[in-house]
Amino acid sequence: MVTAGKGVTIRLVLLVGLVVTAFAYLALRIWTAHGGGVPPASWGALIVLVFMACGVFFAGLPVRRFLRGQASKPLNPIRAMRTVVLAQASALTGALVTGWYLAEILVLLPDFDIASRRSLVWRLAALAAGGVLMVVAGLVVQGMCRVDKDHHDSDGGRDLDGDQEPNASHER
Repeated sequence: MVTAGKGVTIRLVLLVGLVVTAFAYLALRIWTAHGGGVPPASWGALIVLVFMACGVFFAGLPVRRFLRGQASKPLNPIRAMRTVVLAQASALTGALVTGWYLAEILVLLPDFDIASRRSLVWRLAALAAGGVLMVVAGLVVQGMCRVDKDHHDSDGGRDLDGDQEPNASHER
């Protein structure tokens, strides 16, 4: 769980997205100028992005329940740590995916009046929105896993493993 530092910030996510958009745009402009086509994009990729964002969110719920004192059993600290890492990876991957698809959209915008290009731009916009959904899920779950420095467990002074803390007071 995130106790020290800020973890992945919105500023970092935006920076990653902008850098990826800029470099991908340049690379795609060079590629298409030399006769290459824009890489294909499928609706199946959107399903995968939404599925991954939902998976990250639901992975964070047990940690949130534990931190709020609503869990009926102890939480494995390794699982909690993995959940935070998964959330941070989701946020950064979502930023990368969003940047890539935005770059493709920017390359195709001059031909937006062509029906086939227009339908591809809408598909790419949906995929970019799926990337944003991954970012949001990652940042929300990271926030759900945050432990304040003055955090006191409401489970009778038990730590993540369920062991009694030596200084735990049962009278709160």
